[in-house]
Amino acid sequence: MSEERDKHWLVRQSTIRLLWRLGILVLIILTLGDLVVPRKAAFGIDGSFAFYSWFGLLSCVALVLFSKGLGAWLKRRDDYYDG
Repeated sequence: MSEERDKHWLVRQSTIRLLWRLGILVLIILTLGDLVVPRKAAFGIDGSFAFYSWFGLLSCVALVLFSKGLGAWLKRRDDYYDG
């Protein structure tokens, strides 16, 4: 137990678990806030429930997949700068 207390507070397992729970709670509250705030849909689909939540998630996943593909395409050999 003393090992856990000697670590910086941001790298303790209990703090990491708490931060994950708080983050998920904030996301749930913001998504449920979509039920309360009136929406004006500019394109039709953006008037659906939690549009900005799932659109943000899909955009983030697409960005990660694109960057992985770009990294694989631009990758060089380990000995690229040798002789």
